[in-house]
Amino acid sequence: MNREALRVIRDEHASLAAMLQSLLQMIQRGPEPEGKDQHELFFDVLRAMLFYIDEFPEKLHHPKESDLLFPRVARAAPQVMGAIEQLERDHMAGESQVRELMHMLMAWEYLGETRRPAFEAEARRYVSFYLEHMRLEESVVLPEAERSLDESDWHALNAAFATNQDPLNSRVPRDPQFDRLFTRIVMQAPAPVGLGEG
Repeated sequence: MNREALRVIRDEHASLAAMLQSLLQMIQRGPEPEGKDQHELFFDVLRAMLFYIDEFPEKLHHPKESDLLFPRVARAAPQVMGAIEQLERDHMAGESQVRELMHMLMAWEYLGETRRPAFEAEARRYVSFYLEHMRLEESVVLPEAERSLDESDWHALNAAFATNQDPLNSRVPRDPQFDRLFTRIVMQAPAPVGLGEG
């Protein structure tokens, strides 16, 4: 039975985990003290990373899980309903959390270093939250989906997830708008996060 949707979900999780780790690396590195251009570039890269998290996973990946995957798994395997309910709570909170993080980043950029500790602490908390969210999906819900769903379920899921165009995954041709975002992050972020100077 073709379970392509699971590969897409796992690939997208891997891309997102890489973006979250890159976000932490950028925060650890901090803005360059010398030169206004480098300082602005640092914040531009972080904004682009947070925009990716808000734009792709929150608007494309999560809705398909919530609307298509989770209901099917809940019907076929009600014993994992507790995990699904937790994942749904995470999805409901995720968009506002990333927007709050963006606001805190702008406060640091525009209002100065006194706002940095709050942003850094919230970014670390958010990354931990998101990594745990994906771990729960991959250790409970996806294995149960493999065991419990039938061919008609997989047909619907495969068709839905095949249309995802994750900007960080070359599995399918990227949407030109997402391609610009990906290129911007990679070309501006300093090594080892990207190919920019630093």
